[in-house]
Amino acid sequence: MSLLRRREFTAALAGGLALPALAKDTALPVPASLPAAAGAASAVGEALVLLVSLPGCPYCEVVRRNYLLPARRDDRLHAWQLNITDRSTPLVGFDGKTTTAAAQIAAWKAGFTPTVLFLGPAGQELAERLVGLASLDFYGAYLDERLATARKTLAGGKT
Repeated sequence: MSLLRRREFTAALAGGLALPALAKDTALPVPASLPAAAGAASAVGEALVLLVSLPGCPYCEVVRRNYLLPARRDDRLHAWQLNITDRSTPLVGFDGKTTTAAAQIAAWKAGFTPTVLFLGPAGQELAERLVGLASLDFYGAYLDERLATARKTLAGGKT
């Protein structure tokens, strides 16, 4: 990573750490029902994109603020988030049963934050998970690649 990119990355992380009040402004919505969110996404040929997030996680904030929120605002992405520590808010799972975000994330074995999942209407993973934030240089390309794979899989009916 070049010195300039390292400085940009450090500034982005510092911004996430130094301005925790912004985290509420940059939060993605939390689904009440995974089947409903996935159904709405697949109805327009998109995957349900779920960010597994941790409150105060600067890497999660970078992914949310720099990648997922801008794409969601442009109506290109059906992106939501689940908080890995949320053990109280009811969440309807793909099996129709009520669970919590923490329990669902544990069932998916997605305990590293940030993790971005690309899910189909039945909860099947349509593309490889995007785990962590190793490099700002390539993160957008990795995200675009996974989205293209998810769309292709969804269009082809593959699971």
